[in-house]
Amino acid sequence: MIGWQTLLFKEIARFWKVAFQTVAGPVLTAMLYLLIFGHALEAHVKVYDAVSYTAFLVPGLAMMSVLQNAFANSSSSLIMSKVMGNLVFLLLTPLSYWNWFVAYVGASVVRGLVVGLGVFAVSLFYTDLSLVAPLWAVAFAVLGSALMGALGVIAGLWAEKFDQLAAFQNFIVMPMTFLSGVFYSIHSLPPFWQRVSHFNPFFYMIDGFRYGFFGISDVSPWLSLSVVASALALVSIIAIALLKSGYKIRS
Repeated sequence: MIGWQTLLFKEIARFWKVAFQTVAGPVLTAMLYLLIFGHALEAHVKVYDAVSYTAFLVPGLAMMSVLQNAFANSSSSLIMSKVMGNLVFLLLTPLSYWNWFVAYVGASVVRGLVVGLGVFAVSLFYTDLSLVAPLWAVAFAVLGSALMGALGVIAGLWAEKFDQLAAFQNFIVMPMTFLSGVFYSIHSLPPFWQRVSHFNPFFYMIDGFRYGFFGISDVSPWLSLSVVASALALVSIIAIALLKSGYKIRS
């Protein structure tokens, strides 16, 4: 058990050493979204009857920050180790592929949750929020960050250069995040785009997390939980299989 714990500690220490960039930066970005969209649309958009638009934004922005930073943590760590050539030192250790998976995904969950808590804490200065169903919020935050951490492992193993990883993030992760209902309810969309949104797993993570705050969601939280859990299982199986085979890390 010491092996994966040491690697986990190393990965947490890696992002925490530059916390101004890896934690404070994303919190500031989320707050800018909150200030700009909240100020511009507060009087013009009403999603839920008893919830202001600014309050509606906070869970979406917090979860978006959780997902993006969980993905960035594992993917950036792997690609940097490959490009800089220090991945060989991990290959020399008696760590199994399970140790790698648990450590990289665990560190991603920690970073995602730290950033999400930071966004939530700062947002309390701008709006009143309460957790109606905190266990739901915690469940989706943990499952969502684990899912994105595992996806980051896949992206980090696949990418051979930083621009490939940037393309993965810019053309897959970013669009799916912004089109998941962070800034709007899918019920405000035309019927065709509502149906399209249901094929986006990021929508279920955002919607389920928002249910923990307001007890209101666009779809059943149980449906969201089953979709997120299934996606996590699928992505984890792929990531573990790649690690087991040594995909692009043993050559």
